[in-house]
Amino acid sequence: MTQIATDTELSAVNSILGSIGQSPVTAITGTALNNPEISFIVNLLHEVNKDVQNEGWHFNTEYHKPAPRDSSNNIPIGNDILRYDISDGQAVRSKDVVRRGGKLYDLVNHTFIFDTEVLLDITSLVQFDDLPPVFQRYVISRAASRAAVQLVSNADLVKLLQTQEAYARASVLEYETQQGDHSFMGWDHNSNYRAYQPYKALRR
Repeated sequence: MTQIATDTELSAVNSILGSIGQSPVTAITGTALNNPEISFIVNLLHEVNKDVQNEGWHFNTEYHKPAPRDSSNNIPIGNDILRYDISDGQAVRSKDVVRRGGKLYDLVNHTFIFDTEVLLDITSLVQFDDLPPVFQRYVISRAASRAAVQLVSNADLVKLLQTQEAYARASVLEYETQQGDHSFMGWDHNSNYRAYQPYKALRR
């Protein structure tokens, strides 16, 4: 069976270059980055990837995750953490956390020290190659739109790329609703329910 490879950063950069009428490249590392345009496109891809993931999606968000403490009872925050907050089950006003100096800081108690376990809702930054394919295409479309705005003086091209970006956005929202198993009832992990099935009404 023929397999279709998912996008890589190189193929993503080439897709963006193709969208603005530029020739593809064979590498995006080393001397290739001496080309200002290639360097700009690579940085743009990274920026858009962060912007998209910062919204918090099912694939990059974990809830009520225990935050590991070091020997000083500090909680380090890695550079791959985009967003974090006290988990819903601990949504009390005795703690209010922010990032400060690469660690979690409690604004209520004015300290970096956490004597008890803290559960966090965390949104992490996933490498582009590990994104679900539908998100890869959305990141590429969004980056292409920005590249056209900043590098090409063609209003018609910008409008076309923005239309494609809107379609890609709709696709990721569809993926999110299907993959996330969201419910207005707020069912937590390790619980289940059977949603309304239209065919059951027809059986009566």
